[in-house]
Amino acid sequence: MQLQLENLLSYPYSEEHFEHTELKPRYKVDLRNPRNEEWERFIDLGYVRDWSLLSWKDVGKPYRVENYANAKLEWEKEHGQTLPVKMSWEMFNKSFHEWFEKDVPTELSETGKSFWRAMARFDFQEVKTALSDYIQLSVWNYAHRISDGIWDPRGKRALFQGLDVEKPRILFLGAAEGYEGMQLYSMYPGGEVVLVDYDEYCKTHRFGDFPESYPFLGYNPETGSPRVWYKNQMKIEYIVDDIRNLNFGPEFDIVISVGLLEHFPDEMKPEVLEWHRKFLKPSGYVIMTTPRHHVKTRLFYTIMEEVMNHTYRELMTVTQMGLYLYENGFDILRHGTIKVHNGIVAKVR
Repeated sequence: MQLQLENLLSYPYSEEHFEHTELKPRYKVDLRNPRNEEWERFIDLGYVRDWSLLSWKDVGKPYRVENYANAKLEWEKEHGQTLPVKMSWEMFNKSFHEWFEKDVPTELSETGKSFWRAMARFDFQEVKTALSDYIQLSVWNYAHRISDGIWDPRGKRALFQGLDVEKPRILFLGAAEGYEGMQLYSMYPGGEVVLVDYDEYCKTHRFGDFPESYPFLGYNPETGSPRVWYKNQMKIEYIVDDIRNLNFGPEFDIVISVGLLEHFPDEMKPEVLEWHRKFLKPSGYVIMTTPRHHVKTRLFYTIMEEVMNHTYRELMTVTQMGLYLYENGFDILRHGTIKVHNGIVAKVR
């Protein structure tokens, strides 16, 4: 009886929950199938038929986010130098992870009460602080919980579907909490996911604290039917190291990165793209996403600058992203958008 209760607590969702959605205090559960046209969330923008005809004059350069977090600016003022890249990522990961841990409805309620208490005291500094906190919480609540734009399970399932792989080895570069690697494993189970990040905090906290009860909608190879998967049912290895130090050969069926390319200026992008190519089998797939350049995304990085903006960052269109890949030796199989990201599936040319 005790074991059954533990399993129920650890694995609260099963086949009976297909097409189910539920709003939790920290995240949203969404088990709707992207193959249902009504819920399709990858918009295939396959209007570029010949990437060789596209030029930077046609697409323009990405938009640079340059409103930085005060923590970065204060460190640089104190030390008289640019914040080191590794330290900027350590600051960002701690700052960002704290938001995934928030009980958002409770904090919104408490912050609202703080605002009105400050108003009653005519303490305008506290009013300003409480209002800023409330706006940030409201934006996070919409971006992560209500619209589910950060993890975007339907969009990513739709982007990842249709790959010609069986029990793939998957390499996730700059993995953070590893969400997309786990989603890929659930869709193509039986292989292995190798997560790589050079910030130990990503392994111990962002991945380590990822909720074990979060359900991933995937595939059951024994029945050929959909199945719900959980983090601790997957074969996952987490490596803490610089990508440049990895000693793997071309041995992976899928190499993926999420929000990596846009953190490097143009002179470094060929090296970043080479990281994807060098570990890939000749028949393998590269999957990449980057934040989309549109009004909502720019507003998010403005309001959440203290949380997000510790290092170099660009926002780009899917054609800008695709042109970087094409010019660096990739053939693009699919290109399009999900909620707040561009998505591309490619192979080495």
